[in-house]
Amino acid sequence: MSKTVTAEDIRKSVEDNDVRFLRLSFTDIDGKLKAVEVPKSQLDKVLTNDIRFDGSSIDGFVRIEESDMVLYPDFSTWSVLPWSDNRGGKIGRLTCSVHKTNGEPFEGDPRNNLKRVLKEMKDMGFSDFEIGFEAEFHLFKLDENGNWTTEVPDEASYFDMPSDDEGARCRRDIVETLESIGFEVEAAHHEVGRGQQEIDFKFDDALTTADRVQVFKMVVREVARKHGLYATFMAKPLQGEAGNGMHNNMSLFKDGKNAFYSKDGEYHLSDTALYFLNGILEHARAITAIANPTVNSYKRLIPGFEAPVYISWATKNRSPLVRIPDANEVGTRLEMRSADPTANPYLLLAACLTAGLQGIKEAKMPMDPITSNVFEMTEEERAKHGIKPLPSTLHNAVKAFKEDELIQSALGEHLTKSFIESKNLEWAQYNQSVSDWERNRYMGY
Repeated sequence: MSKTVTAEDIRKSVEDNDVRFLRLSFTDIDGKLKAVEVPKSQLDKVLTNDIRFDGSSIDGFVRIEESDMVLYPDFSTWSVLPWSDNRGGKIGRLTCSVHKTNGEPFEGDPRNNLKRVLKEMKDMGFSDFEIGFEAEFHLFKLDENGNWTTEVPDEASYFDMPSDDEGARCRRDIVETLESIGFEVEAAHHEVGRGQQEIDFKFDDALTTADRVQVFKMVVREVARKHGLYATFMAKPLQGEAGNGMHNNMSLFKDGKNAFYSKDGEYHLSDTALYFLNGILEHARAITAIANPTVNSYKRLIPGFEAPVYISWATKNRSPLVRIPDANEVGTRLEMRSADPTANPYLLLAACLTAGLQGIKEAKMPMDPITSNVFEMTEEERAKHGIKPLPSTLHNAVKAFKEDELIQSALGEHLTKSFIESKNLEWAQYNQSVSDWERNRYMGY
């Protein structure tokens, strides 16, 4: 849970740590972290919600004629970054929500939107939506000009023993940096692909976890640069190799207990968990647009690399969309395996929670779990089990999103409009591009 931090706590921390600049961050429609940085002299304005910025310059926010926006920092997110400015002073940071000048929460802010959906959850009697993300990333070497390359700093593979290569040293440095700003890191290891890493931090409530994912990405990139490396959360940076996923582990809590757990239920799942699961499965195609929001995302969602391609669920089996890991009472959860780390975490959690809550309202049981490898089934076998495919392109995913009023409601009117506009533009630009593959294939025609 988020910790209680007061304005006085922040003032004291600023003095004790020689903080000279304050970085106020927020997230745009595409999930990119944005920030306004102000000097220490503006601390009073920061603490009284009096820092303004031009929202018309941020993708998906507002038009020029209504551009003034105000940052409301969440004091519980305060941390002092473990690196200095050019003069040796420290930088403090706060995650902010975006508000209008009249004080109302701005509906185009993904963080505000998640808070809105979490309130709907609480109105249904649930106390918390607990989330554990597993965000993978790649490390690449920089060239002499400081630009990224596709040359990896290691040739390790899944769970290889930690070595002294540059990738392992960078990974350890990232872990220590995260711990220095309050993260509880549970595990760090090399992933399947060359140069691919995974660092897992402790699960927490949805808003706290979404905030932490954004900070996590920032730290990974900053530390990688210090090692002469480039970190990317791109879904599929290398052809023919494993892509980067961001598995989403979800639990609902009620009266301090995990509402997904049942001592007597099959697989120890409660009816609430199964209804929630059915909501996810029924709206999976539309959720995919949010969980996998780039053209490149669909280069990862192909058979042969463990990423799911079909809408199904299982317990031990890792090929379906949703898996139920073995766990104790508190740890009982649904693991959605399709999302990748280019997803906006606030929008992703809003969509998943809305679909799950709708499933609980409808009280329908999901399809039977799949015990065999979905990829090895014939089309006839999949059809017999009622297994449908996930969208195979961004275009098809956005089309499914446009047809799903419930998942649109998870984003609200403003964000839905901005999201569709952003994705339509991305798809149009992709369609107009010409790749080396096409030239190599068709120049001889």
